[in-house]
Amino acid sequence: MPTKQGSIHLFRLFGIDVYLHWAWFLAVWYFVSGARGYTSTSWSILECLSLFLIVLMHEFGHQLACRQVGGQTHDIILWPLGGVAYVSPPQRPGAQLWSIAAGPLVNVALFPIFSVVVLVARSAGWDDTMPDAYLFVLTLWYINTVLLAFNLLPIYPLDGGQILRSLLWFAFGRARSLMIATVIGLVGIAAFIPVVIWTNHLWYYLLAGFALLNCWNGLMQARALLRVAKMPRREGFACPNCKAVPPQGALWVCGKCRTPFDTFATQGVCPHCGTQYTATSCPECGIVRPFSEWMTPTNVPPPIP
Repeated sequence: MPTKQGSIHLFRLFGIDVYLHWAWFLAVWYFVSGARGYTSTSWSILECLSLFLIVLMHEFGHQLACRQVGGQTHDIILWPLGGVAYVSPPQRPGAQLWSIAAGPLVNVALFPIFSVVVLVARSAGWDDTMPDAYLFVLTLWYINTVLLAFNLLPIYPLDGGQILRSLLWFAFGRARSLMIATVIGLVGIAAFIPVVIWTNHLWYYLLAGFALLNCWNGLMQARALLRVAKMPRREGFACPNCKAVPPQGALWVCGKCRTPFDTFATQGVCPHCGTQYTATSCPECGIVRPFSEWMTPTNVPPPIP
């Protein structure tokens, strides 16, 4: 996944920082240098800028929806394969579903707008009088439609795969829903490979590799979640946010020495370097709260008379 390292900070909007990855310039050079059907290179450059504007609006859809359900929003990074919205929605299927679905809904909202523009341009005879402008608006309609259709494919980690996972979460739980979605995603990628070979397009090879890597990582995460779900629970504690009882085991990692430890067994003290932590994160929902808020009524020490 792209990171801020090697990326250019563009601007900050709605409290969200937007970055441009350095590889984006390589993608622009690759697309502009090819035959695009325009009489001027400036139209090809404008097409690339418009593409990433559509992608940016899509990613802001994810960010603002995540914030709406009480999640945490981070950065947006634009790169050759589109954009990445780093969000941390609450670990609830409904919150996850809305945070993911809001991105494609932006493209759904853009579809009638681009369709009307194409119809107006065609009625005005742009295909004869202004062929570059007509090709440009027609290409924008095509780009938005393809992005919408492709993102809705049930292949994890595409939006369609994550929407499928959120829907499965209602019936199968957090871990098993991710397992099912990633297995379906791997099958979808396998079916996509012949298309990649047939088109022999660099962008499709990169996209297939990106999807395969992230789908495999999702499968490994699902296996880890299933192992955590089978661990014994530490009674007397519960997450103040999601009410989940924390598992027993070295699932927390010291931020100083990177040693895994059981924060509830050591009262927040790293057994290796002695660093004291006054708060801990929930393995289920990810929220961080002070230890005192984790204690259930039966575990709270009585007041000193």
